[in-house]
Amino acid sequence: MDIRNIAIIAHVDHGKTTLVNEMLRQGGVFRENQVVEDRVMDSGDLERERGITILAKNTAIHYKDTKINIVDTPGHADFGGEVERVLKMVNGVLLLVDAAEGPMPQTRFVLSRALELGHRVIVVVNKIDRPDARVHEVIDEVLELLLELNATDEQLDSPMLFCSARAGTAAYSPEAEGVDLRPLFDTILEYMPAPERDEAAPLQLLVSSLDYNDYVGRIAIGRIQRGTLKQNQEILVVNAEKPEQREKAKAVSLYVFDGLSRTPVTEAYAGDIAALSGIGDVTIGDTICAPDCPEALPFVKISAPTMEMTFSINDSPFAGTEGKFVTSRALRDRLFRETLKDVSLRVTETDSTDSFNVAGRGEMHLSILIETMRREGFEFQVSPPRVLTKEENGVLMEPMEEVVIDVPDACVGSVIEKLSNRKGELKEMNPTGTRTKLTFLVPSRGLFGYRSEFLTDTRGEGIMASVFDSYAPMKGEVKRRSTGSLVAFETGEAVAYGIFNTQDRGTMFIGPGVKVYGGMVVGSCPKQEDIVINVCRKKQMTNMRASGSDEALRLVPPRLMSLEQCMEFLADDELLEVTPKSLRLRKRVLDHERRAKTAFRAKQNK
Repeated sequence: MDIRNIAIIAHVDHGKTTLVNEMLRQGGVFRENQVVEDRVMDSGDLERERGITILAKNTAIHYKDTKINIVDTPGHADFGGEVERVLKMVNGVLLLVDAAEGPMPQTRFVLSRALELGHRVIVVVNKIDRPDARVHEVIDEVLELLLELNATDEQLDSPMLFCSARAGTAAYSPEAEGVDLRPLFDTILEYMPAPERDEAAPLQLLVSSLDYNDYVGRIAIGRIQRGTLKQNQEILVVNAEKPEQREKAKAVSLYVFDGLSRTPVTEAYAGDIAALSGIGDVTIGDTICAPDCPEALPFVKISAPTMEMTFSINDSPFAGTEGKFVTSRALRDRLFRETLKDVSLRVTETDSTDSFNVAGRGEMHLSILIETMRREGFEFQVSPPRVLTKEENGVLMEPMEEVVIDVPDACVGSVIEKLSNRKGELKEMNPTGTRTKLTFLVPSRGLFGYRSEFLTDTRGEGIMASVFDSYAPMKGEVKRRSTGSLVAFETGEAVAYGIFNTQDRGTMFIGPGVKVYGGMVVGSCPKQEDIVINVCRKKQMTNMRASGSDEALRLVPPRLMSLEQCMEFLADDELLEVTPKSLRLRKRVLDHERRAKTAFRAKQNK
């Protein structure tokens, strides 16, 4: 059977998963009367809740006697490692660009990776039915981007299609009315090269993805570069970086992708994307070879992480009351297991046996890991995120991010002021109608805690996207937070009377009936200092009643924060306690006297 292997790449929210949905529908994967939910490829609970793709996923359709293997990739910059590793699995890419937003930072990143590997590109301008679409300007922007990234002449002549993924239509020109996705399918067949299929050569398969099943263990997924793979065949696992480590195994189960399922087969051939089980310690980047010809394939170099957090066991007064997995051994095993399938994550042990440093691509990358572990029943605590610096020629360097912001004209001043205070540099400013597109170069640490401020400043109308740009010399001190914390005085249950008498000090994070402990952060105050308050204080009962003393207390509704907002709020001397049921902000040192002495000594040393 003729085969095409393609990946769909784009910036977040440009319509990749919606387009795959329609390709599956029109490729005959679903029955005519079958009810199919939106974004069927986003199978994880977190993916469906947040409306983003987190893990790259494989599927396949059949069109005109050709099998088209499709890889749906994440669009968020924090999951760029997922895109980098699957690009070795395909021969070409569909580059999706929003007809209104145009090329964004992640568009540049994923396209540069595809061009480096020499992949052919089909440009798909999506969402052409948007009322604010500016198709012709976006075409010019895409061509400029290809020139900037030093595309070859063949890549510069890439075909362009104009789609509405939601309507399931594609056309060869922006003026033409699309009917279905046939123009897209035909272009894939004509322009994308078929993989080289040397079926007589010795077996070679590069593992680009991993899955796990409780019954069969690890499942290796990758494209067969050459040769034929048979079920129960003897194989050898080698790695290009560690050629001396070799493991013999047997391909117990063998599958190929078809629609939304894996189809068991007895044989798979060169060019197929296959999944196989039966290998104990296989990892991403390993090569599965014939035992008599152990030749390892080089794996794509994954960009290094830029941010780190410390995960440690929970040692608060409420430790062990809500979680299922609370020991350091369980935490260690879970973190190192995550590195097997997430190649852009780094886990290192610290001097303490109870804590581990976890480095990732950004706040979203680490927050997804925290939320996943929390739902699995883990209880632990995390430190504030910190950037990973490095030294070059005696100069301390820090990661910089390119930030593209699209805001209403009235909000431009406040955005420039806030990012300038965070050591950001304005590179470009393009007015488009009633909105302005701003491009900044900002230190990664300057973006900590800014997203919630940005939404407030732009009244929810601003769009912000960032991607790692380069390392640059340290830019000086950046204030992490302009507010202090309200800290609970004692362990107990918060009551309405105690909250009522302290809510004028700042914004409360809790309401009545919430259990608290001494040293727990229960609110924020506008002063840049911590204030200890007693939210457990009850009204003293007397046998005297005064007029008006028993009036109903009016409490200001507490500010309920998400996991990302809690991570942004953390000060250097605070931790976030994560359990399956709760998120609690706390001071590292819970004892008030010890904390005050430590702060006093720190001031004196300064």
